[in-house]
Amino acid sequence: MRKFFPILQTLRSYKRKELPKDILAGFSVAIVLIPQGMAYAMIAGLPPVYGLYASLMPVLVYVLFGTSRALAIGPVAMDSLLVAAGLGTLAIVGLENYIALAILLAFMVGAIQFVLGIFRMGYLVTFLAKPVISGFTSAAAMIIIFSQLKHLLGVEMAGSNQFHRIFLNALQKIPETNFYDLTIGIVGILLLIGLKKWSRHIPTILIIVVLGILAVYFLNMESLGIKIVGTIPKGLPGFDLPVIEMDNLMQLWPIAVTLALIGYLEAISIGKGIEEKNDEDRIDANQELVALGSANMLGSFLQSYPVSASFSRSAINDESGSKSTLSGLFTVLLVLVTLMFLTPLFYYLPNAILASIIMVSVYGLIDLEYAKRLWIYRKDEFIVLILTFLITLFIGITQGILTGVLISLLLMVYRTSKPHFAVLSKIKDSDYYKNISRFGDEVILRDDLLIVRFDSQLYFGNSDYFKNQLFKYMSKKGDNLKGVILNAEAINYIDSTATRMLTKVIKKIRNDGIEFYIVGAIGPTRDIIFRSGIGKVLPKEFLFVKIKEAVAHFDHSENHTGEHERVAYQRNEPSN
Repeated sequence: MRKFFPILQTLRSYKRKELPKDILAGFSVAIVLIPQGMAYAMIAGLPPVYGLYASLMPVLVYVLFGTSRALAIGPVAMDSLLVAAGLGTLAIVGLENYIALAILLAFMVGAIQFVLGIFRMGYLVTFLAKPVISGFTSAAAMIIIFSQLKHLLGVEMAGSNQFHRIFLNALQKIPETNFYDLTIGIVGILLLIGLKKWSRHIPTILIIVVLGILAVYFLNMESLGIKIVGTIPKGLPGFDLPVIEMDNLMQLWPIAVTLALIGYLEAISIGKGIEEKNDEDRIDANQELVALGSANMLGSFLQSYPVSASFSRSAINDESGSKSTLSGLFTVLLVLVTLMFLTPLFYYLPNAILASIIMVSVYGLIDLEYAKRLWIYRKDEFIVLILTFLITLFIGITQGILTGVLISLLLMVYRTSKPHFAVLSKIKDSDYYKNISRFGDEVILRDDLLIVRFDSQLYFGNSDYFKNQLFKYMSKKGDNLKGVILNAEAINYIDSTATRMLTKVIKKIRNDGIEFYIVGAIGPTRDIIFRSGIGKVLPKEFLFVKIKEAVAHFDHSENHTGEHERVAYQRNEPSN
């Protein structure tokens, strides 16, 4: 039970003196979450109150199932944009149907995450490589920022998840700009940036929300055409099961899978990053999938749309001294109070203020420094990043992330199909054998012996490359070649295709009167050698631990002199 409900383990060791810090952290997160949640709901195309609904049950569920003391669960910009992008491609009639599909999407995302967690498949997120995520998030941040121009300009504008369409729509609407909306939005942005630079401990979001409400109320700015949040429903969300229809499931599953993986990646990355900073090791990757999945599924029963972990709110939670997931209880408490009693206070909140909060919050997702480093050091990965960025920016959110994953996988396959193949030779006055291309003047070159190292597993994708490279270097040695040594230290697996290839290669080499040796094979590789056809064409006496032992055997056999000392692998040796 404690494994499935980590809160039970927390309560066993919880100290009373930790409670004030959890209370402070919980309230600090809530102060940011309430206006931020409403703003992010607007990104998702939902009424602002749904940001508050998404800040109740999901946060409470994470308290029970989560393993990170600092993660702050709730609405986030990226997931909100993905919701808008996914639902925006569907022919949805009416706001009620749109809301129903957003809630169904939360249930589907949660179900996918929960199943992945139960089957301990958190490793799947590793297929989302860093360049893909960086390109995707940078493009998504730009789309989010420009999607808020309609609130900053105070105009009605057609929505889109393609940057160029948003930009062109905004240009067309510039003549209709409401100067007062624009002024409030720019002042909000400047205050957010300035106050944050002055001190990170100032509740900047709360300050500009209060100032915006007071300005509109006391200066009667509503009469000037300023767009405001307006009436927010008072009270708690009703309990209702998502409406599940096969047609909707078929339409939503691609975006649900994307959201499930992206949301998990956000949470686990933020959680591990905070733990590294604090030298902690609490977070359980698979349990986090269960926690997020449960939060999204159960949250959908109380009108929540998909949620994940917020970087900014998690940082606040950590800096405020959160000691456990219990801090989330106090976040939920303040959101409850707001829904029950304080929603009328947000009536006069300008949309431009919410837009300024969104713009400043997501600007940090644009990571130019990482792109610069890749351009300098890893141009192949830079290409992955820039292609993901451009496809996300100009074609679509889902297409961008899926294409990025595909390109990064193709790059990985390409690399493994042509791995590093090194020719080794002995360093003068030593027993070390090194790459002759790196230690050219320091090695002893021999015409009668070829020593090679293959730095990858041997499988169907690179078996021909291995064979061609081996025969190429053998042909360079010419008729003087009498022995070949394969350093197999880096070969951790040999599949059936490569086994067949290696068997034929060894048989041909030995039939040509050239000795063949394998050295340094680790336990699993050695097991494959013994169980496969390789062991039939290469006696165990030609398997060695170290290169120098194989060389000694070769030299003795060539010179036909006396006995030699060697360490050969035995068939019954245990695997390493």
